[in-house]
Amino acid sequence: MHIPCNSNITANVHEFILLGFLCSPEVEILLFVLFSIIYVFTLLGNSAIICAVWWDQQLYTPMYTLLANFSFLEICYINSNVPNMLFNFLSKTKTISYKGCILQFYIFLSLCATELFFLALMAFDRYVAICCPLHYPVIMTRKVCGTLVSACWVGGFLWLVTPATLIYQVPFCGSNVIDHYLCDLGALLAISCVPVPKTTLTCSTFSAVILLITLFYILVSYIMVLRAVLQVLRGSSRRKAFSNCASHLVVVSLFYGSIMVMYVSPGAANQPGLQKFMTMFYSIATPLFFFCATPLLNPLIYSLRNKEMKAALRKVMCKV
Repeated sequence: MHIPCNSNITANVHEFILLGFLCSPEVEILLFVLFSIIYVFTLLGNSAIICAVWWDQQLYTPMYTLLANFSFLEICYINSNVPNMLFNFLSKTKTISYKGCILQFYIFLSLCATELFFLALMAFDRYVAICCPLHYPVIMTRKVCGTLVSACWVGGFLWLVTPATLIYQVPFCGSNVIDHYLCDLGALLAISCVPVPKTTLTCSTFSAVILLITLFYILVSYIMVLRAVLQVLRGSSRRKAFSNCASHLVVVSLFYGSIMVMYVSPGAANQPGLQKFMTMFYSIATPLFFFCATPLLNPLIYSLRNKEMKAALRKVMCKV
C-alpha cells in the first residue's frame, strides 16, 4: 500500500502496515502459540511477585516494594507490544493506525526509559543497604521509597515527550510498510519521506544520555558495593550480598547490552532483522538465545534465589 506525496503529507497517512516476521502462515501460527505461552508465563510470574509482596507483611520493605513495582513495570512493558504482535500473527492486514503507531512508540520507549531509571534506583537501594546498613532504615523510608518510585515513572514518560513529538512531525508520504513487528524508532525513520537528520540526532542523543548516565551510576554503585563487601563482610553475609547483587547485575547486563546494540551501535538502524531480534530480546521472552529475555526471567532472577520471596510465593500458590 502506497500513499502519494502532496503538500499535506503527514495528514494522508492514516495507517501503517507492520510486516512483522516474514515467514509462512504455518510458521506464524507456531510463533503465535510459542509467544502466547511465554506471554502468559511472564504475566503469571510477575503477578505472583506482586501478590506475594502485597499479602506478606514481612515483605513490606523498600527492597521488596521496588521488586513489586519492577514486576508491575514488566507487565506494562510486555503489554505495550506483545498483544498487538500476537494479533498480527493471525491477521491478514497487520495494520495499525497512524496515531496508534505513534502512541505505541511513545508508551513502549517510555516504559523502557522507566526501566532504566528503576535499575539505577535498585542499584542505589543495594548500595545504601550494604555500604550504609545502619543508616538504611533512616534513608530508605517508605515515604522516600514511594517518592523515588514515582520519580522513575514520571521521569521515564517525560523523557520521551520530545522524541515522540519529533516523530509525530516526521513526514510520511511513500510506503507505509514498517519492516518491524512494532512501531520502533529506526523502523519509523526508515520510511520517512525525506531525511530527518535533526530528529535522528536528537532521538539518538536522548537514548544515549539516559543509557550512559544510568549505566555509569549502576557501575559506580556496584564498584563501591563490591569494595565494601570485600572489606567488611565475611562468610555467609558476604555470600548473601554477592547473591543479591549478582541477580541485579544479570538483568542489567541483559537489558543494557541489547538496548545498546539497538540504539547506540552504528549500523543497527539499517538492519531490520537485527532490529526485530534485539527488540524482541529486551522486550519479550525468547528461547532462541539461552531463553534469557528480561521480562520472563526477571521474577526468576530476582526472586527464586531469595528465601523470603520463595516462602511468600509458596503462600500465594496455596491461596490460589
